[in-house]
Amino acid sequence: MQAVVKTQRGRGGEVRTVPTPTPKDDEVLVRVRASSVCGTDVHLWEWNRWAENRVHRVPFVLGHELSGEVVEVGRAVQSLAPGDHVSAETHIVDGTCYQCRTGRMHICENVEVLGVDRDGVFAEFAVLPERNAWKNDPALAPEIASVQEPLGNAVHSLLPEATDEDIAGKRLLVTGCGPIGLMAIAAAKTFGAETVVATEVNPLRAELARQMGADAVLDPRGHDGDLAEQVRRASGGRGVDVALEMSGHPSSLTLVFDALTAGGRVSLLGLFDRPATLDIDGALVLKAAQVHGIFGRRMFETWYQVKSLLAREPFRAKVRQIITHRLPIPEVGRAMELIASQQAAKVSLEARW
Repeated sequence: MQAVVKTQRGRGGEVRTVPTPTPKDDEVLVRVRASSVCGTDVHLWEWNRWAENRVHRVPFVLGHELSGEVVEVGRAVQSLAPGDHVSAETHIVDGTCYQCRTGRMHICENVEVLGVDRDGVFAEFAVLPERNAWKNDPALAPEIASVQEPLGNAVHSLLPEATDEDIAGKRLLVTGCGPIGLMAIAAAKTFGAETVVATEVNPLRAELARQMGADAVLDPRGHDGDLAEQVRRASGGRGVDVALEMSGHPSSLTLVFDALTAGGRVSLLGLFDRPATLDIDGALVLKAAQVHGIFGRRMFETWYQVKSLLAREPFRAKVRQIITHRLPIPEVGRAMELIASQQAAKVSLEARW
């Protein structure tokens, strides 16, 4: 089969002919219909410091966001059959460690991430453990089905304890309007958030944030330290109840805590490519702030929440707006260029070889 392979510990990747994978007894073979580019894929493609420290083996097939059709099942598979339309939960877990046994599979002690620790989905075919193949409504468009994984990140950031009761009527800040930040804005408004303030430097993404429902979008550049005050004013004066840090920029880490009301909560999703500092006393202790590190999605509570969101056509329409470009999978390099040049929000990759 054809696949996009990370061939060396450096920038880029290339299309190669590789063996078609064979599913084990508890796995399924999936014909890829659509994939999409994630921020993690960008880190791996650019080969920044995070990628150098995170990746333990090369070569491997890139990509993890998937929509596809089951074409073969292992002998022990019971819940799936050829023809089923599936997406991928990308955290492959052991099911036996302390975290898995206490309802926290998404942070499994021995987790392997699809397209990082094992071969991914920028390919004609991919294998998934039965547990990781999420069965979709066949009517769900492949490009929408493939972005359920990052949408799950957005929902998990909003609802780290797996309930939506704390969003209705609340005031939120989202720093960084990449695809996950944009999805978080749309989901927050759907869940009944009173006010959503966002920060973004890219004009395309700033405009998309407004289309997703953001009440104010602020450019964080050139504010001479008064950005937190602008966020407070835009959110009614008292500060935000919930802050989502999606950018991975050190200045945004300070901002989310400066703009937070006492007793508020923060979700940290963005990956920081360089060390960041924080006034722990002022930001956390004296504010009694709740802080959640976000890694993946709750398995599988978040997936059911995502399914509920996507059952609503107005929400699906917003997700379609975030997908600004569609390219064949072999043109992933072009997708990376569009993202790097800030011309794209979410890039969908179609299985055209």
